[in-house]
Amino acid sequence: MNKPLIDRYRCPEGFVNFDLTGCLSNESGYFRFGQDAICYGQSASGFRETRPDGVLYDVLKDVSASASNVLLPFNPTDVVDNLRLERYAEHFHYRALDRWKRSLRDAYYFLRPLMHVNVRRRVQRAHLNGWRNLFFPRWPVDTTVEELCEQMLLLSMKAKGVDRVPFVWFWPDGAQSCVAMTHDIETERGKAFCTELMDIDDSFGIKASLQVVPEGRYKVSDAFIQDIHDRGFEVNVQDLNHDGQLFRDRETFVLRAQRINQYGKDYGASGFRAAVLYRNLDWYDALDFSFDMSVPNVAHLDPQRGGCCTVMPYFVGNLLEIPLTTTQDYMLFHLLNDYSLDLWKAQAELIIGKNGLVSFIVHPDYIINKKAQGVYRNLLTFLRQLALENGIWFSVPGEIDNWWRARSKMSVVRHNGGWRIEGPGAEHAKLAFATIAGDRLEYQINPSLNQR
Repeated sequence: MNKPLIDRYRCPEGFVNFDLTGCLSNESGYFRFGQDAICYGQSASGFRETRPDGVLYDVLKDVSASASNVLLPFNPTDVVDNLRLERYAEHFHYRALDRWKRSLRDAYYFLRPLMHVNVRRRVQRAHLNGWRNLFFPRWPVDTTVEELCEQMLLLSMKAKGVDRVPFVWFWPDGAQSCVAMTHDIETERGKAFCTELMDIDDSFGIKASLQVVPEGRYKVSDAFIQDIHDRGFEVNVQDLNHDGQLFRDRETFVLRAQRINQYGKDYGASGFRAAVLYRNLDWYDALDFSFDMSVPNVAHLDPQRGGCCTVMPYFVGNLLEIPLTTTQDYMLFHLLNDYSLDLWKAQAELIIGKNGLVSFIVHPDYIINKKAQGVYRNLLTFLRQLALENGIWFSVPGEIDNWWRARSKMSVVRHNGGWRIEGPGAEHAKLAFATIAGDRLEYQINPSLNQR
């Protein structure tokens, strides 16, 4: 039950200790933990709803403390997993669709190469009908996992009578947050624009990752891959052939995963992203990659709805999930018809407020025209200014993967009457403290040099 907090904070285990108040319900459903955090799972008190938009029972009032332990009416590990692994949204998986919906989706992908872009937009907008009325996950950024962990750490600190907890700061060298730019290449035209796109990124001092489709869309030559690497950008694999059928069934996925894994080795790629952000994390054990980038934070505008409800990377087995935390450029420009930075700025502000990862997908295919390209340049200008004002780490997904794996092995230990961080890579880690500020937590990074 302590795992979500230990994983998030890398704090000494003695600061957190949770037990159940009683037997959990047989069925899972939605309930609240405080005013803002909507949970999904089993609980030992109250009632659970089948939908998140009804009147939900608040289990926070049933929390108690005993002998420095916090007694919870739910298992935090299960609830956090249900959110990050989208257990609550399993009915959106391809295998859960009824025959009629499967047939419609299959027909769309069969006809998609023949459709004019305006026709595709009309079909996609029809699918999005009513998206603004979706109650959960919370639009435009959902930080339920962060809020749950903060509330539980606060309860544990009060139960133990401590006013601060040492932990390993979330990002290297004390960065307040992290920004990652990724480019998914969908067509030959987009591939041809990649050199100019990398020039634009370089002009702002930003490196990005480029995700290539190995089969069917365009030729991926060794020279093209090498040029990306030589320029200090990152190459990752995007699906197999972008036909929308990767997650049709387990057998199809496993067979295609074998070829995807080989392309990953050929390209020197450590990361994967599924086309259209279709996903089923239960099958990811067939992938031979270090990290994945297929799960949105909030998927209201995506063909497969759901969302992981966190703005931090997290492990799925041994695979690190690096979630997409902002709206894709295609959705912004072509579905919402929005060529401003308003939504991206609002999302970035909310994410940075939780010290999270601000990650983007900007397709080379959709910023070739001058209007969209101007928006992208404005975005990069905004991000650079944001970095100067807030101390943000610009990184590529592979570096984020390396850091998060190193951090997961670090620990905070007693040293000369204080605390220090131990573990490989600790020279880039910063000791931080969670402190109580009324009914919420505040974080402070230790300015002392008495740490590794």
